[in-house]
Amino acid sequence: MIRKLLLVSALLSGFMLTPTLVHAEDPRFAVVNVAKALEESPQAVAANKRLEIEFAPRNQVLLTMRKKLREYEDRVAKQGMQMSEAQLRELERNVHDTKRQIRRAQEDYREDLNIRRNEELRKLQKRVKRAIITVAAEKNYDIVMGEGVLYSSPRVDITGEILKVLEKEFKSAPSAAFDNDADN
Repeated sequence: MIRKLLLVSALLSGFMLTPTLVHAEDPRFAVVNVAKALEESPQAVAANKRLEIEFAPRNQVLLTMRKKLREYEDRVAKQGMQMSEAQLRELERNVHDTKRQIRRAQEDYREDLNIRRNEELRKLQKRVKRAIITVAAEKNYDIVMGEGVLYSSPRVDITGEILKVLEKEFKSAPSAAFDNDADN
């Protein structure tokens, strides 16, 4: 019985000392709004511009195809009653074929755009992670949290610092380095 009391008292005194030891060196926490960093970084803006330029010709082809379809449909509506049956069938076949071509082209366009967007996003995620690690090491943070934080005070939010690191990296590196940075 006395042994148990000594054990319990030793455990209690140990628990009472633990908070003092833990608080001797408070851990430093920070929060990053990763989505904001991914959207507002200069690398994201540049990637969006690259994708826009890369896919502009294909978008123009789709616009041309839609214009052609409207012309066919307008001809059917305006002149369909005056055409021979063979001419009307030919025009309706053109409408049908053009619609099919547009659907296929749109599908291919969306798939290719999504693939390229995902490639750019992966590169950007790597850069954001490196920037977070850089800031965390410089500021001696023990824990940096991102997703799933419901609230954080501005005192622990380092998103602005992450964006500054990304902007500095963007300004100091040649643009070709960002295009070929898939493996870093």
